[in-house]
Amino acid sequence: MRISVDWIASSTSPCNLTHEVEISPYIVAEEGYCIVVRVLADKDRYNQLETTDGRFHTIRKGHLLIGALGERQALKGYSGRIPRRIQVGDVLHVLNMGGILGQCTSDHPDLGPALPVEVLGAVLYEVHGLKRHARIQDHALEPVYTLTHSAPLVMLSGTAMNTGKTYAAAQIVRGLSARGLRVAAAKLTGAALLRDVRAMQEAGAISCLTFIDAGVVSSVNKDMVPIAKGIIQELNASRPDVLVLELGDGFIGYYGVDELLMDKELRALTAAHVVAATDLAGAWAADYLFRTRYRSPITAIVGPVTDNAVGKRYIQNALGIPAYNAQQEPDALVNCVMRALSMSGWPSNGHVSMEAVG
Repeated sequence: MRISVDWIASSTSPCNLTHEVEISPYIVAEEGYCIVVRVLADKDRYNQLETTDGRFHTIRKGHLLIGALGERQALKGYSGRIPRRIQVGDVLHVLNMGGILGQCTSDHPDLGPALPVEVLGAVLYEVHGLKRHARIQDHALEPVYTLTHSAPLVMLSGTAMNTGKTYAAAQIVRGLSARGLRVAAAKLTGAALLRDVRAMQEAGAISCLTFIDAGVVSSVNKDMVPIAKGIIQELNASRPDVLVLELGDGFIGYYGVDELLMDKELRALTAAHVVAATDLAGAWAADYLFRTRYRSPITAIVGPVTDNAVGKRYIQNALGIPAYNAQQEPDALVNCVMRALSMSGWPSNGHVSMEAVG
């Protein structure tokens, strides 16, 4: 059966699907498989869908869309899972603006109930004359378990989601590019959405990737270390001077950020680490965790905690960490990162082997 859909969610982007697709009544209830659903209700909040072209559209009752099955565990959004079995006619939910589809297990009071959708079928496409189910893993980068070399890494993590990580990452990409560096960028963890990595691309990154390119719809409860290293290895193929890497969600949570920060190989390759925080308690906790658990220095703290002098004064005087507002002081933030790159001892125009970092 062939069907015409209104929207193709960005979570399915590696599959390069068209608006005319063939569907099957047999559905594989696993992450990354693409299915067609019909929207069952209208919403006045959280009713936007990012499509594969990067645009956002309002989805209405009756619209047909293609999304990817996945899980989400968002502190400030919906949480949901993939049911063990999915049949045509079942009701699922749109879990994020990237079109992740699953069964919502927890709503959020600021967003209202998750948008319900009716399952119509699994998307099929032809490969070498054979029809198979569309899934993003078929187009994924391979995981890498050991990095032999890399350009220096600039990591951005946060105390939670929506702390300003992406904005700061884009400002750093823009500033480093303006200073003559070849900058590659990626988002290593989170839930499928291309908006953040597109912001870094528009800021001047020569190459951009996200965990979606590695076959991951959501980094919840996965071993993200080899996946992240696969992304980093691929970015290094473009011969960048530096990699700017955003870690979605917070370092306390379910998205694999903690594991990346604990990895000794990634830690050795990181020249600067910028942390975004919303308040002083978060900034204090970040300082404590980086000193005692991750055993890495924080290069700078950004985010809403730096909106005025009160937060910056505490961070700089009590914690001894530079604090910059990425909106108000982008040049100062980039200069701080540049100093960290220089102090790392890495050349600004070459890769570094693991033997060189020790």
